[in-house]
Amino acid sequence: MVTAKKTRSESKLWPVLLVVTAALIAVGVYLAVAWAPTAANLPTVAEQMAQRIFYFHVAAGWVGYVAFGVTAAAGILYLLKRQRRWDHMAVSSAEIGVVFTAANLVSGAVWARPTWGTWWSWDDPRLTLAAIVLLVYIAYLMLRNAIDEPERRARLSSIYGIVGFLSVPLSFISVRIWRTIHPAVIGTASDTSQGGFDMSGNMVMVLLYAIFTFSLLYVVLLHYRLRLENLREQVDDLKMRALAEA
Repeated sequence: MVTAKKTRSESKLWPVLLVVTAALIAVGVYLAVAWAPTAANLPTVAEQMAQRIFYFHVAAGWVGYVAFGVTAAAGILYLLKRQRRWDHMAVSSAEIGVVFTAANLVSGAVWARPTWGTWWSWDDPRLTLAAIVLLVYIAYLMLRNAIDEPERRARLSSIYGIVGFLSVPLSFISVRIWRTIHPAVIGTASDTSQGGFDMSGNMVMVLLYAIFTFSLLYVVLLHYRLRLENLREQVDDLKMRALAEA
């Protein structure tokens, strides 16, 4: 009885949390577009408007990093415990991470066009490594789809997810150790970084708000993606039983 009540209360919690997250995102758009101050050292209106993408650009990148970290951690737990729930966690988080990392790259390109005069520069280590991170985890998903046997798929994917995560810290520190046009938001940037700006207190508040909101969105999406993965496994088990009985 207690378990049933707990399950019902949890089932009501997530739709409410989804609505709350949507409201927080709407508020975040207002804060970024209308409330946050304009960066003072950007000379043109186009640069000033594009800079406001920064809040969502950084927040999306943050969620991508966190999601891939969860994939690696879940992979370690699967190898240690051989429980399918950790494999479900790994693939669910990886898919969300791919979406947010792609959003990070696209928003970065939109911001870069008026600021740097180009959508993309393959000569920049940070941009190249960010693209490599995305390709690494697209390959992770492709690897999973190429293997039919569940245990073998989970084992190989776990190993790949752990090794592939090495690309994430390398991407993060690249702007701090190589010559790059990409600014460092946190920490000391390269001397050649361009397009950066000093953040006022209000800008920091909006950035932290965006990171919190996107992190909450990640949690909600992960919950629903895990539900979908569990349902998929149940369907696969039913298919296997039907084939065995046929």
